[in-house]
Amino acid sequence: MPKSLSQKPKKLRPSAASWLSRSISRLLGKPEKSAPKPKPARSHGKARPLAPTKAETALLESFAGLSPEHIHVPKTKAECKAAAEEILAAGVAGFDTEAKPTFRAGEKSSGPHVVQFALTDKAFIFQLHRHDCQQVAAELIASDRVLKVGFGLKNDHGQIRNRLGVKLHAVVDLDHIFRKRGYQHQMGVRAAMGAVLNLSFPKSKSITTSNWAAKELTPRQLRYAANDAFAALKIMEALDLKPGEM
Repeated sequence: MPKSLSQKPKKLRPSAASWLSRSISRLLGKPEKSAPKPKPARSHGKARPLAPTKAETALLESFAGLSPEHIHVPKTKAECKAAAEEILAAGVAGFDTEAKPTFRAGEKSSGPHVVQFALTDKAFIFQLHRHDCQQVAAELIASDRVLKVGFGLKNDHGQIRNRLGVKLHAVVDLDHIFRKRGYQHQMGVRAAMGAVLNLSFPKSKSITTSNWAAKELTPRQLRYAANDAFAALKIMEALDLKPGEM
């Protein structure tokens, strides 16, 4: 028998076999099998929820946020006092801080330079180079009369203590809430916005690393600062937290 006829036929590579199977299915009019969906992570036999990736949230509709007319920057003592009264009356506020970034090794931040509080329909941006604003912001941060809601707030404690000489009181760190609900990694506002509200929250690196110690902030800086805090408040509302979770 000729050698070529005695050889066993070669096995197709998996990729080739898969392509051939799909081709035959198309010719016979059979539906193709869809790719298996990734399984959620499991811990001790219990499925963990998965946070959406940056690529996934980028495909979602953008979070509208607050428009410029609803973003207030108090400058005088009277304006700071009026803003504080509104925030205390609300009792709950989205909260965040911004600091001028450091770029050299060993360089210490002198921040925070901006403290923001967001209510259900507006936000107040306190620039701490203004003495009256710094004093009012410090009082609000230390107050138990207003619940401050945000993400990654443990990172703010040190800077607040060093700059303002007060402790951050009455806080709900939403990263902790998501961990209690089974999410494995730190969420942050972008992932939480996608998971809870099915919206995207784009962040521009040129804004997050901009000069937050500037005497006058740009419109883009103001909108970013306001909506970082406002988004936290909206996410907390959507989570419908129980008293034991806070």
